[in-house]
Amino acid sequence: MDHFLYRDGALYAEDVPISEIAAAVGTPFYVYSTATLLRHFQLFDDALDGTDHLVCYAMKAASNQAILKTLARAGAGMDVVSGGEYLRAKAAGVPGDKIVFSGVGKTADEIRTALTGGIRQFNVESEPEMEVINAIALELGVVAPITVRVNPDVDAKTHAKIATGKSENKFGIPIARASEVYGHAASLPGLEVIGIDVHIGSQLTELEPFEMAYTKVAELTEKLRSEGHNIRRLDLGGGLGIPYTRANDAPPLPVEYGALIKKTLGHLGCEIEIEPGRLIAGNAGLMVSKVIYVKSGEGRDFLILDGAMNDLIRPAMYEAHHDIVAVDEPAPGVEQQPYDIVGPVCESGDTFAKERNMPPLAPGDLVAFRSAGAYGAVMSSEYNTRPLIPEVLVHGDQFAVIRERPSFDEIINRDTIPEWL
Repeated sequence: MDHFLYRDGALYAEDVPISEIAAAVGTPFYVYSTATLLRHFQLFDDALDGTDHLVCYAMKAASNQAILKTLARAGAGMDVVSGGEYLRAKAAGVPGDKIVFSGVGKTADEIRTALTGGIRQFNVESEPEMEVINAIALELGVVAPITVRVNPDVDAKTHAKIATGKSENKFGIPIARASEVYGHAASLPGLEVIGIDVHIGSQLTELEPFEMAYTKVAELTEKLRSEGHNIRRLDLGGGLGIPYTRANDAPPLPVEYGALIKKTLGHLGCEIEIEPGRLIAGNAGLMVSKVIYVKSGEGRDFLILDGAMNDLIRPAMYEAHHDIVAVDEPAPGVEQQPYDIVGPVCESGDTFAKERNMPPLAPGDLVAFRSAGAYGAVMSSEYNTRPLIPEVLVHGDQFAVIRERPSFDEIINRDTIPEWL
């Protein structure tokens, strides 16, 4: 469920007409619903009710400070994958003891920043990383809490570019080597081993891969405890998918996911961490764009929009589907026709949809890309010297711009011309 609904023939974000936002900030832009963000976070929190747990929002999905602050006030922790994300979370008021640091390539500077500012744990991905964290912790006179990310060799049955739990993926250490690696970690005086981390991928649409991975984690927990390790926290990652099209079967619900966690791991008495991102932010956001031209081609018609692949790259990068709807609700029974929906960037990859049925549209009409709240604005760029588009947050009948569109002068003036030119 989201809070983007038609009312009196117009698409609204909560109690604000989309057209009103477009008139104020111009197109294209992203808009997020506070009510949807909070509802989706609460679904995960409720799903783990009765267990010691923390829901850490995977902020790589959408990292605007206004979104982080909204979720942090509701009780969320944060899962970060870079020093920049760590500092962004801190700037949004998230305390260090609610920030988990993941990622395969943490640099010495990033590790030092987190140890200085406070960290809940590092999810360690390799033995060389473990050695660096140990050395920096000893240098600073602190002890770094860690889990080790294990790779359970489970097929997440998702897009190859967002699968992370197979043996050929770059993430974690092979689960078969866990005893050896944990033994080494325990020998390093700057580290405190507190648990196990696992994350098998993103946009999972069934529970079986989670069950396979978590069953292996349960077995590993008991084995490591028998070897003397105080395993008391299990970081289970995220990955639960969202319905990108309303015609598809819906992925499992958070309550079903929570029940699976309790069934497979509840007997261990561990604190549970989960790191949802897409399911919290995905359906909480739209990208709104304007039709520039309607073009007739050889055997097909095109809707050419002012939004482009640099604004929303998922269709070009992942062949991803987004439902695209007219902001002005079509009349009942209006005949639709197929269009290729494209942007203005001079690449064939700048195509959002092919032969998508849409109501008749004209230049100046607005369209909205649903399910664009996750991996939308955060993956955008200024390719073709196209300004990053605004982000807007709606709260009831109010809206605020939470990222401004830069001017061309601001973009161009970032360049520095060397003195010999």
